[in-house]
Amino acid sequence: MNERISQHIQRSLDAKNTIAEDDAFLAKLESAAAICAKAIKQGNKVLFAGNGGSASDAQHLAAELVGRYKHDRPSIAGIALTTDTSALTAIGNDYGYDEVFARQLSGLGQSGDVFVAISTSGNSANVLRACEVAKEKGITIIGMSGAKGKLREISDVCLDVQAPETATIQECHIMLGHILCDLVEQELFPQT
Repeated sequence: MNERISQHIQRSLDAKNTIAEDDAFLAKLESAAAICAKAIKQGNKVLFAGNGGSASDAQHLAAELVGRYKHDRPSIAGIALTTDTSALTAIGNDYGYDEVFARQLSGLGQSGDVFVAISTSGNSANVLRACEVAKEKGITIIGMSGAKGKLREISDVCLDVQAPETATIQECHIMLGHILCDLVEQELFPQT
């Protein structure tokens, strides 16, 4: 097998095994799911945002909630702030790129909602600015980051993947996002 392929797979496995063996991390993941489920039960919603690959993760995870993850059930309120090109481009043009998520969160978010902020570096300016708005509005922040960055400090719960490469962090983020959706779906609509 090509050595480059093997190394990539091994990095991903190592990072995921580190998560699987970290009881404190798994407790944070369970807490994040409980926060989301509680918000939904109270009539609130989960909003997602990120840039690049994290933007597609935001869309993917919102779709898992609104559509379904594992089984047919009522729709769960999930919104990706990365999908409205008119809003993104207008806000970027009129207010600057750092405001593209903050401005949407300001208009769409309500106290009691949950904001899933995704940034592999933990320092994406537009994600951090949206977190400021979330704090002002009483919106709980679940961060998904790498090992460093400000997002770890300002999140109510941060799923900070301890891996050195962006690709590995992203691979772990989508796994963690799928687990989050699974736990929320099971809490709200239990299946045997």
